[in-house]
Amino acid sequence: MNIAEHKLNLIRQIDALPEESLIELEKLIAQLRVNNKPSSKRQIGCMKGLVVYMADDFDAPLDDFKEYM
Repeated sequence: MNIAEHKLNLIRQIDALPEESLIELEKLIAQLRVNNKPSSKRQIGCMKGLVVYMADDFDAPLDDFKEYM
């Protein structure tokens, strides 16, 4: 069954619903749209303490790029 057939089947099922159920379905769809938003915003500093070790020569130039510098 392809997507077009699924859509047609869904439309037929919605068309057969009583009016009260259509109102409930509309509310449910509205809730789903609201719940699709990201759950939380990024927070500054939330990764603090994640890097526990960094080499002393971390900022030193790499040997592979000497000819470009």
